[in-house]
Amino acid sequence: MILNLFLKFYIHAQLFLRRRDGASAIEYVIIVAIVALGIISFGGGLGDKIKAIFQQVSDALPAA
Repeated sequence: MILNLFLKFYIHAQLFLRRRDGASAIEYVIIVAIVALGIISFGGGLGDKIKAIFQQVSDALPAA
């Protein structure tokens, strides 16, 4: 019983590792990760600039 389970696991693992259609999915994940890193790196400085613009608008509005 245990031997059958290990044999099935081994066969499924071998079939999974030999698949070639997963390579494109991995490439897409790498591209998404690079884009996310770019957004994060530029987003930090951009957020401060947007906050400063909204603060200027808020300061320019008359007090209630």
